[in-house]
Amino acid sequence: MKKAPLALIIATTLALSACSNDNAAQQEANDTLTTYTTEVGQESYALGARMGIYAQEQVAVQDELGLQSDKAALLAGFTDGFNGNSQYSDEEIDAYVQAFAMKFQAAEQTEQAALIEAGKNYLVENAKREEVVTTDSGLQYEVLTEAEGANPKAGDTVRVHYHGTLVDGTVFDSSVNRGEPAEFPLNRVIPGWTEGVQLMEVGSKYRFYIPSELAYGQRATGAIPANSTLIFDVELLAIAPFTD
Repeated sequence: MKKAPLALIIATTLALSACSNDNAAQQEANDTLTTYTTEVGQESYALGARMGIYAQEQVAVQDELGLQSDKAALLAGFTDGFNGNSQYSDEEIDAYVQAFAMKFQAAEQTEQAALIEAGKNYLVENAKREEVVTTDSGLQYEVLTEAEGANPKAGDTVRVHYHGTLVDGTVFDSSVNRGEPAEFPLNRVIPGWTEGVQLMEVGSKYRFYIPSELAYGQRATGAIPANSTLIFDVELLAIAPFTD
């Protein structure tokens, strides 16, 4: 999940360990691990490592948005700032940080617009296929395996196997891959699921194409970016009460 631009900036300035590609320096740093035998040393190192890991993840997000980083300058800025020897005044630092925040936000908006457009285009083309049904809400589905079992209601708890992907094929969640079915009340999931699973009979398998507004909308969650159209293969195994 992407963090706020200011958090990104603050975190990346702390990425000491993430900013060095010097193998010798890295080996030397690894060798000093054995010296952290006190509680204070161990806690301090762990805190620094956590900051570095977080910052590395955020720099990767920045790179994905096409915003280049100068890791040497980043490291130098941290070191100088930490030692009270910054080359820039507080006013200059604020100006550069604000300028970067604006660039980050603009890049994010461009990415989100492209994601929304890709989802819409995908659904438009998908709706042209004979086997795909589009409901009044915009949910699309196709029947992969038919059955003659009972249909669940919105308040029911169901047991399912599912496999979820983005439109580019990226798998973000899968009970199938985990090898363990999921159970949940239908009124506590995304709207596309609540609507779609009620169309199914126990024993059937459907594929749902869920527009972002029937999924997580503008909220990113886990490996799912904001404004994502989602695809789920769902097999309805049972409706509570279960008889295992």
